[in-house]
Amino acid sequence: MHYRPRDCPDGSTSYYSRQRNEGANGVARYAGEQHRQLLNGRLQIGSGIYGLYESQLPVIERQWTDYSQGTLIQTGNPLDLALNGEGMFALNSPNGVVYTRAGNFQISKNNQLANAGGFTLRDVRNNGNPITVDPAQPIEISKAGVVSQGGQELGQIEIDAPDSQALAKMGSTNFSLTDKSSAIPAAAGTEILQGQLEQSNVPVSESAVKLVGILRQFEMLQRAITLDTDMTKRAIDEVAKVS
Repeated sequence: MHYRPRDCPDGSTSYYSRQRNEGANGVARYAGEQHRQLLNGRLQIGSGIYGLYESQLPVIERQWTDYSQGTLIQTGNPLDLALNGEGMFALNSPNGVVYTRAGNFQISKNNQLANAGGFTLRDVRNNGNPITVDPAQPIEISKAGVVSQGGQELGQIEIDAPDSQALAKMGSTNFSLTDKSSAIPAAAGTEILQGQLEQSNVPVSESAVKLVGILRQFEMLQRAITLDTDMTKRAIDEVAKVS
């Protein structure tokens, strides 16, 4: 899962909201007064700058992560797993249980199902211990997460539904609990789809449109600041001439 900016990188998330830039408004009011007193003939330009500052501009308020499901794609790899529904894979790490929706798993050197970082999938039937498999045999994983080889069930993958407010980013795709003492419920109704992967949930076209809009607003504000600086300088020069 890739966390998206509404909008941001890294597996981690920032978003843009539209609100008034109060600091810029204060500067514009001051500049408008100076133009009104010193450059009566150019008041229309000053008002135009004031109107530009008065417009709503994007500001970064906070970082956040979008946990909504991304598009699922077929890979044909039996160790690629995708979650259809809410919840996350529970993994054993050196620092305790961590969570992820990234389902590109592999067989570790200890013949356990793990991700690229060595974090092992937890067996809900065996107190969260790793699931050990035979790398020489095909692996079947049901929608309920039951892992089987040769008709024998080896364990069941743990899928939990932690509160998003209780998660902290750990790397690009993993999350840790901020309160490790709290009980985490199992995900209800979530299916595990073997041979599929979940892509990023960032809508590329929508994000590109937003980025272009933000860049245009930035350029407009930059031009306004430059023009305002020039007008203030000219106003000071006019006062100097009168003196």
